[in-house]
Amino acid sequence: MSLPPVSSGMRSMALGAFYFSLMSLFVKLVGQRIPNQEIVFFRGLLTLAFTWGLLRRAGVAPFGVRRGMLVWRGVLGFLALTCFYYSIVNLPLAEATVLQYMNPLWAALFGTLFLAERMRKREVALVAASLCGVIVIARPAVLFGGVIDPLDPVAVTAGLLGAVLSGAAYVVIRRLSSTEHPLVIVFYFPLVVVPVSLPGAVASFVWPEPRDLLFLLAMGVTGQVGQIYITNGLQQEPAGRATAAGFLQVVFAGAWGILFFAEMPDLWTFMGAAVILTCTLALAFDRSGGLDEPTEALGVTGAKGDGAERP
Repeated sequence: MSLPPVSSGMRSMALGAFYFSLMSLFVKLVGQRIPNQEIVFFRGLLTLAFTWGLLRRAGVAPFGVRRGMLVWRGVLGFLALTCFYYSIVNLPLAEATVLQYMNPLWAALFGTLFLAERMRKREVALVAASLCGVIVIARPAVLFGGVIDPLDPVAVTAGLLGAVLSGAAYVVIRRLSSTEHPLVIVFYFPLVVVPVSLPGAVASFVWPEPRDLLFLLAMGVTGQVGQIYITNGLQQEPAGRATAAGFLQVVFAGAWGILFFAEMPDLWTFMGAAVILTCTLALAFDRSGGLDEPTEALGVTGAKGDGAERP
């Protein structure tokens, strides 16, 4: 019996997850020598150049209407990116990726608080269960004693905070999407990241070796290619299905961790990841009913959408 063909949207989501996992790999590789803010600065610089080219091609005025909120979107993106990259460098890749994928849960919670969206008891329970999954992954000594080795609590906190900030950024993006072109929303991400990260990058500057420059360039390219594929997938697939395919990034990240850093996830990581991913998938399918219309997002075609940029 032949298997049903995979839709082009799901293929795009899978490829997007693959390229984003490569971006995380290159961040971890370059992070062995290059400080956090220098990495964030280079990522912002590459994204700024790429987005500026898209704005010029689309003939869109770059600075938008609600500039104060656009700057706030950029600040949240900068903070989320800083936390995410710190967790990637200081945690096993699989664990850092799982923590980042909590952002839909926080976006749902912030949507309730700031957009007057209704959050049912079941959804609150999913958020609480996900936090229990984080505890299982982090294995804090205060709860687990000296039975097992806990992960770096600072890095875990950074990863969790990055997911919270990403969720907050998504809520701001949703507020902006009614008045701003999606390219403008994306443009403000690097527009804020570059100048804000520059002082920290200069203060701790380490001159990149040729292999560092290669990793930084690969980080920027794979991040942009991943964004293109994710955008195409979101334009073709319902949000629930798209979210499910996006979780392949966790699988890819785990594979890169094993191959390049000998990071073999233990049973606790598998259990915590299973809880977090199950809760996030349940939230995605529940909020969309599994039957929602394809979600539009920003791509290089300049399609109308939410303007989300992966931190």
